[in-house]
This record gives sequence, structure tokens and C-alpha cells, in this order.
Amino acid sequence: MSHTHTEEEREQLRRRVHRLRGQVNAIERALDAQADCAEVIALVASVRGAANGLMAELLEDHIRMHVSDPDRDRDRDRARGAKKLIDVVQTYLK
Repeated sequence: MSHTHTEEEREQLRRRVHRLRGQVNAIERALDAQADCAEVIALVASVRGAANGLMAELLEDHIRMHVSDPDRDRDRDRARGAKKLIDVVQTYLK
């Protein structure tokens, strides 16, 4: 993470990772308890969704901080390109 991220942003990411860790632990507990396959699959799907959401947030932040922030970039073509890229990230990962 870049030093330009605020402590609040880092804390938000830490909370997401903590929840993700809890979801992974739930998978392990379900396996240990010999849970139904459908239950384990649902837990894995929730982890995948959470990981994709985290990846989307990280990619969007990276684009805004290191490529172009569409809300602030004076180069309108670059801003539009960054906005389209952010939209693609959100569409495919969230």
C-alpha cells in the first residue's frame, strides 16, 4: 500500500481481511465437522465473493492513486479511460 493511503482506509482494509480470515476459518471448521457438501460450497463461494470485493477495492484505489483519479484528473481523456477501467473492475469483481 502506498504511504498516501489514510489510516482510516488501511483500517477498513484490515477489517475486510479480518472478515475474510473468519470466513476461511469457517470453511475449515465445516470440513472438520464433516458438514454437508452444499454448506462447504456455500462457504467457499462467500470467501470468493469477499476476496473479489477486496481485490476490486484495491484495484480501484490503485487506479485512482497511481494512474488517474477520474474525479480530479484535468486530462479528460485519461479521466474517462480510468473511469471505464474502474467500471470494468467493479463489474467483474464485485
